Parts: sequence; C-alpha cells; structure tokens
Amino acid sequence: MILLHDGRHWGRTFAAWLLAGMVALLFAPASVADDRPEGLEFDDTPRAIGLHTPDWFELSFLDLQEDLERALERGRMGLAVYYGMDDCPYCEALFDVNFAHEDIRQQLAGHFDVIAIDVLGSREITGFDGETKTEREYAADQRLNFTPSIAFYDAEGERIHQMRGYYPPYRFRALLDYVVERHDREMSFREYLDRADPPPKFELEDINEREFFISEPYALDRSRIPGERPLVVFFEREACHACDILHSEPLQDDRVLERISLLDAVQLDADDADTPVLTPDGQRTNPRDWAAELDVHWAPTLIFFDEHGEEIIRIDSVVHLNRLRNVMDYVLTRGYEDYPTFERWRARQ
Repeated sequence: MILLHDGRHWGRTFAAWLLAGMVALLFAPASVADDRPEGLEFDDTPRAIGLHTPDWFELSFLDLQEDLERALERGRMGLAVYYGMDDCPYCEALFDVNFAHEDIRQQLAGHFDVIAIDVLGSREITGFDGETKTEREYAADQRLNFTPSIAFYDAEGERIHQMRGYYPPYRFRALLDYVVERHDREMSFREYLDRADPPPKFELEDINEREFFISEPYALDRSRIPGERPLVVFFEREACHACDILHSEPLQDDRVLERISLLDAVQLDADDADTPVLTPDGQRTNPRDWAAELDVHWAPTLIFFDEHGEEIIRIDSVVHLNRLRNVMDYVLTRGYEDYPTFERWRARQ
C-alpha cells in the first residue's frame, strides 16, 4: 500500500518501491518478468499517428449489412467494427502491442471480418437499420467516448459486445473468448471475468490511499439535494497493477490533482461487500453490489456523476495522464451539455 501524505513521503515510498522492483526484475528468472502484463504503460500524448487499417482488415464501402453478408459467405461468425481516430495513442497500442500477437490476430480475423470507421470521419455509413449517416454522426449515436472501440456483431446483425477504450493483451484475449464462445448468452462480461482466471498479481497488494478521497460514511445521495460539484467514484481492487500505475503516474501530476480538488472523489474496493454506501440515486448498497449493478469489469474504473447524481461518463479501460486530464476538463467545463461524446468535444478543443 502507498499511503500518500505529501510529495516527499510519496517520493521516498515510490523510490523504494521502484528500486525494489528493479532489483527483483534483475535477479528474477525471465519467466517471472514476462508475467507482467503488456500494454499498460505507454505515452498517451496525442500525436499524428494516422487511422490504422492493416492489410488483414477488410475493405468496406461502409454498408454494414453488406459487410456482414460478405463475412458470413467467407465463413466468419460475424462482423467486427473498429472505431479509431488519427491522433489516438491508445489505438496505436492496440495495433503495436495486441495485434503483434499472432494468436490474437488470428482469433479476431478468423472469426470476424474487421472493418474500420473514423469516429471523426465524413464518409457515409449505412447501419444495420438501413439509415445512412456520416461516420462522425454514426459514432456519436453509438455513444463512443473513447477510442479504440470494437463492436462485435453476430450473423443476425445483433451486437454481441463492445469494447470501449484500450484493453491490454490479457484482457483483450478474454474479450475475444467471451464473444467467440458466445458467453454473452448466459452472463455479462463482468460475470465472465469473475469466473475466469484473474490477471497476474503484483508487488502492491493493498488499495492506494490518498488524502483527496472522501472518507466514510459514503453518503453520496444527490437525488433529493443536489451536490455542490461533480462526483467521481474510483472503483479499484487489491493487487491491481493498472491501479498502481494510475496512482504512481497521472495521479501525481499537479494538473490532475488541481482538477480533482474541484470534484468530490470517492474510492471504493469493488470486492468489498461490507462497507455501506448510499449511491447518488439514493440506494443503500455496498461497493461490490454497486459495482455489479453498474457492470464494472475493469479496475480502475472511474465513473463521473453530475450534481444531480446522473452518470456523465466513465473510464473503464486503460487510462493515462492526457486522457484523464481531458476527461476531467470535459466534466468540469460541462462539455457534455454541448457535445454528445468526449471525442467530439476533444476534437473541438
């Protein structure tokens, strides 16, 4: 556990942890170091990358029904629609890290034809309902706040599941197993992950405590009396490497901390069934049951609520400094009132 009272304490604690980790990696067998998950650590500064369309993606005239029919003729089980944008480092990680694994690439392309859509593009796309819109309009209708996103459709054009944001390889493999084996017919993705093998465990086994989190009791009800400012709920877990990265990198940035000071911030253990919580809409529950009701399946998941307890946006995929800071700006400037998705708002900034 990292108990962060001030920058000096954190610096000593993190330096000791980092040194211990480096020593452990230097003297550990290669197989131990290789157990650390890929894809969690990268620079998320927006930059000119280009919309990825590798040669194993299918060429498309953006008529989804025609694309699906062609996929079925080729022996695929359905269609996968990839949503990306030009300056998306998370999209770059999907291609450079995940799709560098032949097993991932073969499982995806072996069961689905994959086509690409630019979430800010102006080409016309005809959806399964026969309506024609621009790529930008269609992506907004899908409520796509983050790229990359992949929507998986079955032989009838029914959506099986949709990834919203970047998953590292170990989680992406689980997603592919979930959709290919049609576990969606019997359980949610969250339930499937709870039954599957958990991700690898790491050095920090407790939840990271921070002074900016509101302490118990967690009386978050805003249904009768509005809050004075927005609320963000951090759902985390013990032995969560992605949570440790969140706390050791973006949540040490002064610009992020300044924005958090303008929010009510609460941290909950998604596996805790004992701590009472009064939710923003006035329900009495506990963190585990509330996380299940909200379909939280990634740690850390950050859910932002407005002053009346309505959900504004959630981050339930890998997040680093720039995305986190921009999402907070989207919430604090009430950008959601004028723009249907975060990506549309960010494109205008």
